[in-house]
Amino acid sequence: QVQLVESGGGSVQAGGSLRLSCVASEYSFRNYALGWFRQAPGKEREGVAGIDRDGSTSYSHFVKGRFTISRDNAKNTLYLQMDSLKPEDTAMYYCASGTEIGIIGDTWTLITEEDYSWGRGTQVTVSS
Repeated sequence: QVQLVESGGGSVQAGGSLRLSCVASEYSFRNYALGWFRQAPGKEREGVAGIDRDGSTSYSHFVKGRFTISRDNAKNTLYLQMDSLKPEDTAMYYCASGTEIGIIGDTWTLITEEDYSWGRGTQVTVSS
């Protein structure tokens, strides 16, 4: 499995911005679909945004228009630019790898043949 390390989290005020990074150990990084997920205290982990091998992107409705997912295959790095942050964006953010992005209606899924391999995550805290 691809080993992933997240960074870039922090504490910001509502309306602020952060950029998260996720560095992969796998030299064939470009062959994977990737996704950002988050988990707030007392809540289930949820998908935030996904990017397929061809660079096509998908977003969950609650971040659409505010967050941008991108990848740099030369640097084995996945990014999540988060703008117009809201207190409800407060959560631990994780990245994960898979084989492709599946889309049904307006819902996206990171498809994988194995269980997701989760890193330690990076904490994002947004104050009002």
